Amino acid sequence: MLLADAVRDHRGFLEHERAYAANTVDAYGSDLADLVVFAGQRGITDVAGLDLELLRDWLYAATTGGLARATLARRAAAARSLTAWLKRTGAADIDAGARLRAPKAQGRLPRVVGSDQMRGLFEGLEQRCADGDPAALRDLAVLEVLYGSALRVSEACGADVDDIDLGALTIRVTGKGDKQRVVPFGVPAARALSAYLDRGRPALAARGSGAGPALFLGDRGGRIGPRSVYRLVARLLEAVPGSGPSGPHALRHSAATHLLDGGADLRAVQAILGHASLGTTQIYTHVSMERLTESYRLAHPRS
Repeated sequence: MLLADAVRDHRGFLEHERAYAANTVDAYGSDLADLVVFAGQRGITDVAGLDLELLRDWLYAATTGGLARATLARRAAAARSLTAWLKRTGAADIDAGARLRAPKAQGRLPRVVGSDQMRGLFEGLEQRCADGDPAALRDLAVLEVLYGSALRVSEACGADVDDIDLGALTIRVTGKGDKQRVVPFGVPAARALSAYLDRGRPALAARGSGAGPALFLGDRGGRIGPRSVYRLVARLLEAVPGSGPSGPHALRHSAATHLLDGGADLRAVQAILGHASLGTTQIYTHVSMERLTESYRLAHPRS
């Protein structure tokens, strides 16, 4: 079996049988496409030539190329998924990647935008909405939902109009593994969504024919994409002091931390974030403890 064909069929397995999120499927597909090229440069085009030594050489080349540890870990996971699937389907006699290991991703606390800084961002967006500009109304609604419901950007972009319940102050989203959950949002988000749905979305929808049921629309009238939202958030966070990532995930991190700072139960935060494991949510307890420690050292006379 050709390695390129195996990678293509493995992608279908991830999509249809494992129901992986589209972003994960794309990332694994990109990683394994690079593996096909790497193997081809060494004269290997069939799965029979796929062995542990080749996979280790591939990861080593990525390491010397300066890829981040998190990317290396994902590449190793993609390769292990492929070789396990090949063995299970009978396309290979052994699982060549079973012993493949990559450097563990470095633990790094997420960026947290302060509540006062978030308030400033929203006040600036509200001023932009004063003249009823459809894009400004959308941008405010997007940020209110991202922060108010601690959503992943893919969840916000994938939401439909019918997923919003303004009476109950909830939004239904589809997260990783196609798992749906219903998440609350606050009164400010409800106000922003109402204004957007009344005056912003109809104007944006009139610019094109691809709106469909999508909640958030781009400037051309179709469903807004994660890259557009990333650019929006990154632009807004440029003026906010602090280091670390400046994309939509910073709003999710901030919301989770502010919930815990305000006394929310860890299990409740886990449910809001849609984490399968409580351990994933616990990183935010470290963020809160770091903030608590810093406040103590600044304020306590015997710190």
